[in-house]
Amino acid sequence: MRDGKVILIHGFSNEEAFRVMRAVKAAVADPGDIAFAVSTPTNLDWRIRDLVDQVRLDHEYMKQNPPDPRKGIND
Repeated sequence: MRDGKVILIHGFSNEEAFRVMRAVKAAVADPGDIAFAVSTPTNLDWRIRDLVDQVRLDHEYMKQNPPDPRKGIND
């Protein structure tokens, strides 16, 4: 299993989820090490080990390949 911190957010609206993420990031020394995930119908059926591994893998990828802020989602 991949090392690192993961927070799974379940049952919150999008706005609430973003507020939770901002609050957590403000409360910890190294917020860049925290990987956040929101539950989906698909990942709710996963084993926790598999979910943590996938979230950490995605987080590591995004840290190494940050999105271009000049581009939108559909660009």
